[in-house]
Amino acid sequence: MKVCFKTVFLIVFFSICIEAFDLDKKYPSYAYVFNEFDVDKSYIYNDEFNQFVLKHDSALKSFYKRSLKRGKDILPTMKGILVGEGVSDLFLYLSMIESGFSPEATSPKKAVGLWQFMPATAKQYNLTVCNTYDERCDTVSATSAAIQYLNKLHRQFGKWYLAAMAYNCGEGCVQKAIKRAGTDNLSILIDNNLKYIPKETRDYIKKILLVAMIGESNTLGFDNNTTIDSTYIEVEVKGGTDLKTIASLIKMKEKSLSKLNPKIRNGRLPNNKKIYSIRIPLEKVYAFYLRYELLNDKKSIKPHLLSHYVSLGETLVSIANKYSTTVEEIIVANNLENDYLILDQFLVIPVSIKIFEKYQ
Repeated sequence: MKVCFKTVFLIVFFSICIEAFDLDKKYPSYAYVFNEFDVDKSYIYNDEFNQFVLKHDSALKSFYKRSLKRGKDILPTMKGILVGEGVSDLFLYLSMIESGFSPEATSPKKAVGLWQFMPATAKQYNLTVCNTYDERCDTVSATSAAIQYLNKLHRQFGKWYLAAMAYNCGEGCVQKAIKRAGTDNLSILIDNNLKYIPKETRDYIKKILLVAMIGESNTLGFDNNTTIDSTYIEVEVKGGTDLKTIASLIKMKEKSLSKLNPKIRNGRLPNNKKIYSIRIPLEKVYAFYLRYELLNDKKSIKPHLLSHYVSLGETLVSIANKYSTTVEEIIVANNLENDYLILDQFLVIPVSIKIFEKYQ
């Protein structure tokens, strides 16, 4: 029996060694991932990290696939905001570990949303949290706030992996750990025997690195030039508006509209502000402007709408002339703040029935 036990032990030991040796080959993206999080490349050979990968690799691959499926509609938006603010888009994986890309995710500690903000932190970063409206559930607002917080932590600690850990366990916790350890070296700070950092956070940073390695080896499924979510568009509505009313006007189910706007609770926007932004499907924009925006605007606007994508060299004047309408009507219909246009920008053009029939 002793011989058998020793044999089994050796087989397991050498299997682990082989797996650890091949981890850099299994996930060639590790060098890029580690660089983005300021982690030394040698950490790929860390025994504890390799054991963690062996134990959790399969489960996190399944988690990654489920999360990706759940977040397919919001990932381009999140990525665009991160890149636009100069933060690595690999911080998408921090959000993945936090919430599985579920905008309505709620932790036992009452943290909410894609980035799991506690009420106090949400308030600190100007996110509205009340009984009827919770910006922690809003993709744009919450991601922007998370970027502010992560940038603040990075300025404080100087390395992105420290910022990620502080995001999880708090600034004070990381500060004390570095002081006790006498170093900010990752392998020392999260050593399971030394225990400078709580176990939850030790596992947290390993999970982020592993899902990032999994994801970057498979790619997220959208190209690097994607900066906006082209499936949906944001429109402005008055405070106090019922989603049920908007859903009825644009001929869609209230439940479907609510799913696009998880920040709005109980189906009604609060009255705190005059105007709020909500998301609607792009194909519903005509119905929205015809049945809501234009009906609530005091200015007289032509009753029919055509779609138009801005071409190179076009201006509001040239577009207005093309469709026999006015610059003012185009500005009102599209809520434009000025006459600045960008290539391929989507516009709705108010036109007369004669012009509308001409382009049908």
